[in-house]
Amino acid sequence: MAFTAANGRTQIALSDINITPLVDVVLVLLIIFMVTAPVLQSGIEVSVPKTKTVKEITEERLVISINKEQRVFLGNDPININEIGSKLREKIRDPRHQSIFVRADEDVPFGAFATVMDAVKQSGITNVSIVTQPLQANGSQR
Repeated sequence: MAFTAANGRTQIALSDINITPLVDVVLVLLIIFMVTAPVLQSGIEVSVPKTKTVKEITEERLVISINKEQRVFLGNDPININEIGSKLREKIRDPRHQSIFVRADEDVPFGAFATVMDAVKQSGITNVSIVTQPLQANGSQR
């Protein structure tokens, strides 16, 4: 881009963008996102039992998790076991056609698992799936 100065001479304006600071900022942001992304994906740690048949989860559904300490979570939020039915009724509009997943640690006693299942059934949800992991291909079992 050219312009005429007050003394009548034509001068060329310097209109190039300096890319070096832009690249520096982008690289710093990339490093920040790479470091923080694994932290954001952490959830409730549950070691689910292993089975031979495992159905792939293809759609987003509500998940109730029970960890080793027998704490119950609806999604990622801790919940009192006595409030499961009311919270599910709030979140689900058609309980007969809604399905829900239950993730329980393999060390959780059956009584705690059965109590959660009973609370889910009392909310009107009849389609309950239990989350498991596939067995290893080499056949090793506990």
